[in-house]
Amino acid sequence: MTKSEEKLEKVEKKSFKEEFIEFINRGSVVDLAVGVAVGGAFTAIVNSLVNDIIMPIVGLIAGGVDFTGLAIRIPNFFGTGDEAVIAYGNFIQNVIQFLIIAWVIFMIIKGMNRLNERRDARRAAKIEKKNAK
Repeated sequence: MTKSEEKLEKVEKKSFKEEFIEFINRGSVVDLAVGVAVGGAFTAIVNSLVNDIIMPIVGLIAGGVDFTGLAIRIPNFFGTGDEAVIAYGNFIQNVIQFLIIAWVIFMIIKGMNRLNERRDARRAAKIEKKNAK
């Protein structure tokens, strides 16, 4: 039996439990779980920043407007039920939250890229220096 046939037989014999444990132990799954947890905490911070700090200032600049209360109410012309509410103020707040999150992520990635470029430049300089000797 060849090595590839042995590998195939071993893969086919894995139990569901073994495959699941192997999947969980992969680094990417753990990294994803950490990312989701940190992302949830970061979202709470950004929500607070937008709702408690930025939007009140924007509201003052806009003449005391409370964006959360901005809505268009459409009466139900069919007689029964509630009116339809288009809460565009909440939409504006969510757009601002998205832009802040996108900006912060951009700045983090930009910083990481700059650090990686510096690291790569240092490595290249070391290799150049080593080859020059």
